Amino acid sequence: MASPSFLWLLAVALLPGSCAARALGHLDPAAPLPLVIWHGMGDPTLGSLLCWEPASSSPTPPACVPSLAGDSCCNPLSMGAIKKMVEKKIPGIYVLSLEIGKTLMEDVENSFFLNVNSQVTTVCEILAKDPKLQQGYNAMGFSQGGQFLRAVAQRCPSPPMINLISVGGQHQGVYGLPRCPGESSHICDLIRKTLNAGAYNKAIQERLVQAEYWHDPIKEDMYRNHSIFLADINQERGVNESYKKNLMALKKFVMVKFLNDSIVDPVDSEWFGFYRSGQAKETIPLQETTLYTQDRLGLKEMDNAGQLVFLAVEGDHLQLSQEWFYAHIIPFLE
Repeated sequence: MASPSFLWLLAVALLPGSCAARALGHLDPAAPLPLVIWHGMGDPTLGSLLCWEPASSSPTPPACVPSLAGDSCCNPLSMGAIKKMVEKKIPGIYVLSLEIGKTLMEDVENSFFLNVNSQVTTVCEILAKDPKLQQGYNAMGFSQGGQFLRAVAQRCPSPPMINLISVGGQHQGVYGLPRCPGESSHICDLIRKTLNAGAYNKAIQERLVQAEYWHDPIKEDMYRNHSIFLADINQERGVNESYKKNLMALKKFVMVKFLNDSIVDPVDSEWFGFYRSGQAKETIPLQETTLYTQDRLGLKEMDNAGQLVFLAVEGDHLQLSQEWFYAHIIPFLE
């Protein structure tokens, strides 16, 4: 007759692998999901402005630091700081801050002048080759990085993105560039003039990143027919069922809106809202858009299932406190 100890070992062996390993004491608690970060636009004179406000009880004013080298994957005053904050709060987490280019300066320049579709393809290749991401990862995009990572979720389902956090992303695009961060605005002025003159010109679409999510509500047909990036990922020219299926596979799609944003126009785009078609004064929320009512991207179904999370924070573009970040963002990464 088999001994009790033998029967116990046999029972353990028949358990699923992870359960058996825990029973034998060989498996540590599950490691946190990796995090992939994509920064916004920036260059030496037009960098992302990241403000860390002190706790409400502190008399200290917000610490707002314009990035001297522009926003990039690893700037210690912006994305580098975010990476360290996440690593501090979630010990053992693997954080990949995306660098598009061979150098930091190239990364910055590409945030203005490298075709977005090419950038998304590059990122998909980076993620597919990273062994630490193959079981799934969370993603967090800042400013334009928000809609770029959504494109990754829609186009590249492997490895799987679990949660997508968009911090000030412009998911219905922009129609205006009222103010750019940084001490000088000459590049901002040049981009604005170029966009106003011919955002949907083929050469401009291919070479200017911000033109690729320029959404003219007065010339919807021009936008729909000639936008090479945003009109595609927003299903404006037809429904790509794989885009819809892949986005709906997200556990949570979190959108952070800055209530006093002076950079994104209209600010409603950060929650997938936009101007009512045919004019540029009245805005409508996501739930009143054709994209939602026809459920061309699955957002209505996701909303009804509780997969969409809308967060609002007082402050200008990317201006948030560590306290708010820890309380509202970290829970989606743990």
